[in-house]
Amino acid sequence: MSDLRTNLTAVRNRIDAAARRAGRDSGGIKLVAVSKTHPASVLREAIVAGAVVLGENKVQEAEGKILELGRNAAEWHLIGHLQSNKARKAVQLFDVIHSVDSLELAQRLDRICDEEGRDELVVFVEVDLAGEDAKSGISENDLPNLVDFLKDSRHLKFKGLMLLPPYFEDAEKTRPFFIRLRDLRDQLAADNAFRDGDGELSMGMSHDFEVAIEEGATIVRVGTAIFGERAKNVTPGGS
Repeated sequence: MSDLRTNLTAVRNRIDAAARRAGRDSGGIKLVAVSKTHPASVLREAIVAGAVVLGENKVQEAEGKILELGRNAAEWHLIGHLQSNKARKAVQLFDVIHSVDSLELAQRLDRICDEEGRDELVVFVEVDLAGEDAKSGISENDLPNLVDFLKDSRHLKFKGLMLLPPYFEDAEKTRPFFIRLRDLRDQLAADNAFRDGDGELSMGMSHDFEVAIEEGATIVRVGTAIFGERAKNVTPGGS
């Protein structure tokens, strides 16, 4: 518990410092504590330590934790790739989905919200800016069709864009990807693509979130710096 509290404080201090460097108010930056691979007991300690937003990578893994801890114990974010056959369960479990990466998935989520009686589901579109085969995300070329659907969606609230850039030991090398995502967001905001506001940016993980904040991140997804090293062979989404 003391380690979690200490780590959370250290991460928040780093967020504050990065925001000051960028001339920003850190109050506008949300910290998602990436709890994937960690058991419910650890998540319970994290909540007590002050983690109010938790990020999970897999629907099936998250389900047991959410049922044990309670749907209202935290704000639950799905940050990993969402398979279409898990869409209904995701609608039932999560407050926010960061990883909408196709028109077909968006249409399915909207229809399921209608069937489940859910009025609104906040979603981010995951954009693929690097063309990495092992990662998800919609291409820039396919983005406009998805955005057009989200503008008129009955239930999906298009909140912003999400990015999972290539991993570099030198975090500075991620900066061009963050800049490009911000530029895309700005273009969409100019076209009034977002339901309200100017569109958020979900980008930045343990090793590069300070660079992401300097380039405009409004949500950072931090796991390792809070919980310690994660288990091996886990699908990426935030760490």
